[in-house]
Amino acid sequence: MKNTGKLLSLLMLGLTMFGSISCTNDDDDDDDDINPPVVTPVGEIKTVTGKITANTTWSATNQYLLSGFVYVESGATLTIEPGTIIKGDKTSKGSLIVQPGAKIVAVGTPDKPIIFTSNQAAGQRKAGDWGGVVILGKAPVNKPNAVIEGENQSVFGGTDAADNSGQLKYVRIEFAGIAFETDKEINGLTFGGVGSGTEVDYVQVSNSGDDSFEWFGGAVNAKHLIAYRGLDDDFDTDNGFSGNIQYGFILRDPAVADQAGDSNGFESDNDAAGSPATPQTSAKFANVTLAMAEGTPNAKFNSAFRIRRNSAISVYNTLVTGAWPRSAVRIEGDPAIANFTSGKIKMDGNTVAITGTPAQGVIEGTTLALFAPAASKNKVAAVADLKLATGYNSITAKPGLLPQAGSSLLTGGATLPAGFEANTVVGAFGATDWTDKWANWDPQNANYEIKK
Repeated sequence: MKNTGKLLSLLMLGLTMFGSISCTNDDDDDDDDINPPVVTPVGEIKTVTGKITANTTWSATNQYLLSGFVYVESGATLTIEPGTIIKGDKTSKGSLIVQPGAKIVAVGTPDKPIIFTSNQAAGQRKAGDWGGVVILGKAPVNKPNAVIEGENQSVFGGTDAADNSGQLKYVRIEFAGIAFETDKEINGLTFGGVGSGTEVDYVQVSNSGDDSFEWFGGAVNAKHLIAYRGLDDDFDTDNGFSGNIQYGFILRDPAVADQAGDSNGFESDNDAAGSPATPQTSAKFANVTLAMAEGTPNAKFNSAFRIRRNSAISVYNTLVTGAWPRSAVRIEGDPAIANFTSGKIKMDGNTVAITGTPAQGVIEGTTLALFAPAASKNKVAAVADLKLATGYNSITAKPGLLPQAGSSLLTGGATLPAGFEANTVVGAFGATDWTDKWANWDPQNANYEIKK
């Protein structure tokens, strides 16, 4: 009996141990089913040509190469996932054109911005390596049968001021602006007749071979725009554009200007002839910082603001610095001057702190007394008195963006009109660096190789 008892005890112990091992193995198998190993798929470069005629999604797993003009056709929506990289082919002048009635939904995140960039290797990228991004809509323009600049084929504009062309958010556009004909380039980001139903927020255009941003008519609003080291103008407005733009940072390289014309921070026309065509160009800009890095400006630089040809844009709570060689604020031609004196052009809460000696004076086309009456809160100041951050105009590292404590820029602005976020900050930045994480100050050396 004793031996039988011991044998049964050993048998039960063995079964218990076997059962424990079996349960452990079964649990491991269950874990594998519930939490399988994460394997990042190997991406591929997908060449895109021609027309997108159905709803399409571009995945961050892959990269996309634009070859020639790629059109998103009316009725189709192109959705681009956060973190997706899209490159433009240089030989075929790759470009993305969103037609009236189509939509682009490119919504990145601060950690995963969507990037449109050159197909060249790091260290070899140049302005004009590819075409650019063009968005066209059905909002009013003041030019009949308007055809978009550069591509010279697509017609845009209509009667729907609230037209919706989609969303651009946390997007970078780099090294665009290739010439299709002599002196005719696509801009970094072009809007033609884009309506106010479109969302544009947190967009950086870097190293554009033409204008960084250009609006041809339309009523789209935008916030948090960066124009970095572009060639021609930074914010160019034409053909009846009437949107509101708030929080913009412009930083120019003094060695880089358009040799075919002249380079300005803002350039604005009602139309090419300066006619009274309606709707009149009447966009409003607020909280923009316009700076130029240290160095002698290229002779093709002109003015920080060039408002001409019967434009009636308005500018509020904006900071201008840099060695602009002609002038800081230039109101050009009788129609634009009349718009300024009549109050169609409003300029309130702006601070101008030019370095060097502009050839036509700080204010051109009007007088300092008319530009800066006490009620306007406009002023001409010295850079040293503004308590700007160290490296505020650096192009060799991330620029210093936030004014120092006690800076007059933090509270010196005017009350903004309806349609803007309320503040009295002068310039693009108060206490918050809205460029954090998503912006890139060295796109030349960014690693955009596909991850294996």
